[in-house]
Amino acid sequence: MKLSEVKYQETVIITKILGHGSFRRRISEMGFVKGKEVKVIKSAPFKGPIEFKILDYNVSLRKSEADRIEVVPVSEFDTSNNGSYEGVIDRKIQLVNQSERTRTINIALVGNPNCGKTTLFNFISKSKEKVGNYSGVTIDVKKAKLKAKGYTFNFFDLPGTYSLTAYSNEEIFVREFIYEKTPDIVINVIDSTNIERNLFLTTQLIDMDLRIVCALNMYDDLERKKIQFKTNEISRLLGIPFIPTISSKGIGLDNLIDKVIEVFEGRDKITRHVHINYGKDLEESIRKIREKVKEDKPVTDKISSRFLALKLLEKDSHIEELLANYSNFSEIKKTTEREIKKVESLYNEQSETVITDAKYAFITGALKETFKNPLRKERSNSEKIDDVLTHRIWGLPIFTGILFVMFYATFNLGALPMGWIDEGVLALGNFFSGIMPDGMLKDLITDGIISGAGSVLVFLPNILILFFFISLLEESGYMARAAFIVDNIMHRFGLHGRSFIPLVMGFGCNVPAILATRSMRNRGDRLLTMLIVPFMSCSARLPIYILIISAFFIKYQALILIGIYAVGIVFAFLTAQVLNKTVFKNKETPFVMELPSYRMPTLRNIIFHMWDKTQHYLKKIGTIILLGVIIIWALGYFPRESEHTEYFNRQLTAIESNTEFNDTQKTEFTRDVQQAMEADRLVNSYLGKMGRGIEPVMRPLGLDWKMSIALVAGLPAKEIVVSTMGVLYQSSDDESTVNLQQKLQNEIHTTGKRQGEKVFTLPAALAFLIFILLYFPCVGVVATIKNEAGSWKWAAFVVIYTTVLAWVTAFLVYNSANLFL
Repeated sequence: MKLSEVKYQETVIITKILGHGSFRRRISEMGFVKGKEVKVIKSAPFKGPIEFKILDYNVSLRKSEADRIEVVPVSEFDTSNNGSYEGVIDRKIQLVNQSERTRTINIALVGNPNCGKTTLFNFISKSKEKVGNYSGVTIDVKKAKLKAKGYTFNFFDLPGTYSLTAYSNEEIFVREFIYEKTPDIVINVIDSTNIERNLFLTTQLIDMDLRIVCALNMYDDLERKKIQFKTNEISRLLGIPFIPTISSKGIGLDNLIDKVIEVFEGRDKITRHVHINYGKDLEESIRKIREKVKEDKPVTDKISSRFLALKLLEKDSHIEELLANYSNFSEIKKTTEREIKKVESLYNEQSETVITDAKYAFITGALKETFKNPLRKERSNSEKIDDVLTHRIWGLPIFTGILFVMFYATFNLGALPMGWIDEGVLALGNFFSGIMPDGMLKDLITDGIISGAGSVLVFLPNILILFFFISLLEESGYMARAAFIVDNIMHRFGLHGRSFIPLVMGFGCNVPAILATRSMRNRGDRLLTMLIVPFMSCSARLPIYILIISAFFIKYQALILIGIYAVGIVFAFLTAQVLNKTVFKNKETPFVMELPSYRMPTLRNIIFHMWDKTQHYLKKIGTIILLGVIIIWALGYFPRESEHTEYFNRQLTAIESNTEFNDTQKTEFTRDVQQAMEADRLVNSYLGKMGRGIEPVMRPLGLDWKMSIALVAGLPAKEIVVSTMGVLYQSSDDESTVNLQQKLQNEIHTTGKRQGEKVFTLPAALAFLIFILLYFPCVGVVATIKNEAGSWKWAAFVVIYTTVLAWVTAFLVYNSANLFL
């Protein structure tokens, strides 16, 4: 029987895991191994993922993945073949007192996602740093220094990971950091309510032969659930001290530091080096491979030969690459292949599965006498809450309501402080304009630097509010449920359920939307989502849509606007399909996602997370947007004179000296001439020449050189498009947008074959809207993609792909519309 066929609320026993590659590794490491009980909880709306309970925690799988797990009813399972508990192998190694050499202790924090590791890091080091459990740019270890009790502690907060296999970048990064940086102590942070699953990572740390102190975190949850855990006994068995902590409140952290010092000084009576006994057959294979590995000393000076042997047995390609340059690698590989073949024939299973099963057999045995959960059969509070929040019928409407509240608050609550910042930027510009003499420096500071920085700062309130809600949803545990609810819809287009939130956020601003992809742990899923976020029409495009639609589409304005947004969504999902079958065709994305227990978020953590994201936005994005705006300003500013400049100056002189005009008339005529003069400057500037240069390319879309300049001006920020059009079409700043709309409606071609014809026809207006929707995202978005993806390659891909797609689509729209309109 397949796990997908089991009825809701029934409990079964796993007998076999089918499939290969990343799915098999990930599913096994999450506890889906032979002999484990699994209870089917519910399925998501739209026949989406199925929620299961295993090892006292909830996890969701897609039906296609549950199809690969064979199970039997509890009454039919033969327990005689359900693994064996061999205990540990003691090693007679005297612990060294390292304090005789140094008073600095380097500590690596390692733990599963959602175990409270970073909260502990923030509290213990008084730091505001945050490491996300995500792929890409977030794989950069954060360091904090603390001086206490006669020591200097260097804490390294590593990304959250379920294991140390070569499945994801996080896992590779964590283990490489450990054996390259060789920390003095590893603090293994464990979620007290998910001990059995968390101990899997602990067994791998033991294999690495490290000095470990376990922080038994969220200990108050364990006590509240009346779970009995004999920490002294498990400590003696594993040779690792277990210290109860409540990191969100700072409880137990002093004891943790004291224990770290004891272990560092070699005074702790519990700490000792042990090997997990994997049984006679596996131990024999490990021994033979170790003997070959140990022949070359340099590698085993840094990495435990036992860990290397186990990873070779698990067919770990990264370990093979690490050993490939050693003189006896061919012998190591030959021995490994022979032992893998022997193990797989003995157990009738793949060797990596055999080792995973052995680890869980050891964990089960170790917890048999030390761990008791009297309420195990009772439904948890999280499951009761999920009866409502992830209900098959009401789950999606509730999620939609939460999104509505989040975005309503983001844009409506943020509107007032946005206005304050906008007024502040304007006042600052006026201040410098008033105290500085006219000239290039004044224009650079007021129109370039202040205006450029203002275009970034004005969105700060929205970003703060948005990330407040994102942090709230993440900290409470609801974000995983959101992915669970919408995964089936997203999966049809090759996307992960977690892609939904960033895509919806993109309607506000693409920059924070791309930052929000950090909640996705698979790099392929994350990159794919980042590449399609620019198709979500951000709020900066909305004024352009309103301007064009109001001017040229008198009827059905709302439908046209909704249609533009819908076209962006369609292109996003079509692009996801294409990329998923080409660029990411080898991307394995098993939907094996933990549904953590609901927890009350702490204000401290939410503020820390908001600050981290805001700081990232201001430092990494603001500077690049500012640079982009200054470059566009310079291109539009120079050269300052054209062949018509003298003509305009004579007109201004004539107006000023004309005694027949009153002051009001002089002001009005002077303004008109100055505006015409500014338009002429812009046309003859480097930016204008670029517009004229690309006009032949844009002409097949029905767009003239003025529209081309406006599109080029919108590269740093789409907000600039409307203001540029106002200058080009000589619409005065103090008039309403109706004036600019009329200018656009009345604009005619003055030269060429179409002389005398209207520039903006309905087909041209449609093509312009489509081009604005799809083309080159703003500089801030491009910079964010570069930062988050860790390479200019993906940023360049977005720029080229979206612009080419915009041209082709606008061309088809323009020419098709000409046939019918």
